[in-house]
Amino acid sequence: MLIHPQIDPIAISLGPLAIRWYGLMYLIAFGLFFYLGRNRARRDAWRGASDALIDDLLFWGVLGVVLGGRLGYVLFYKPAFYLSNPLEALAVWHGGMSFHGGLLGVIVAMVWIGRKYKLGFLEVADFVAPLIPCGLAAGRMGNFINGELWGRVASNNADVPWAMLFRGAGPLARHPSQLYQFALEGLLLFVLLWIYSAKQRPRGAVAALFLTGYGAFRFIAENYREPDDYLGLLALNMSMGQWLSLPMVLVGVVLYAWAVRRGGAS
Repeated sequence: MLIHPQIDPIAISLGPLAIRWYGLMYLIAFGLFFYLGRNRARRDAWRGASDALIDDLLFWGVLGVVLGGRLGYVLFYKPAFYLSNPLEALAVWHGGMSFHGGLLGVIVAMVWIGRKYKLGFLEVADFVAPLIPCGLAAGRMGNFINGELWGRVASNNADVPWAMLFRGAGPLARHPSQLYQFALEGLLLFVLLWIYSAKQRPRGAVAALFLTGYGAFRFIAENYREPDDYLGLLALNMSMGQWLSLPMVLVGVVLYAWAVRRGGAS
């Protein structure tokens, strides 16, 4: 059994200015998006991605992640609370972001950018999809550093020697589910998408693989993550994260089948 290192959530303190690890993880995520996007665009001219396009994707994508992530959390996870306390929806410093809401925000940004640069939505989505998992990995590492969103109680420590005691999570060791998500939704999904998208694929296939892969990996990881205490497990003993991931898998499978049948490289 391990003990969570209980890292100070404030990475750098400069008088009244405090820079938190979670904020640094967001900066790393956006920095990786910019670097990987520029690298791939310059190496593969056939993608038709200009520096201006990537700059716009980063700027509007950041807005989509933040606004969509917050709105998704408000609507998907605690609608009754925020209906009674609407001003709290603006208090992002109190925490609360939803990946699925952030994804919807990014989709809106990609639709707008595609129109601006006269590109099809799927062309933009295929370019963006492999750049996202590294940011997801950074976010999950931020969750781990903060000691939040911990996993369920490990039923047998002998079978889970890496189970951890988290501050505020009670006396029993739990799965470090943040690290599971870091490995699955972050690193593994990045490797799969980066390799698959290294050459031209049917238009929409890369985006479809992202939806299917993320949805499946998130569904698996949620089996080890402690459900939100204000929601618990929902119908069929599935968490909200699992219910939100199922449509992603379904849409991804349908989109992939459509892309392969239709053809047309992206």
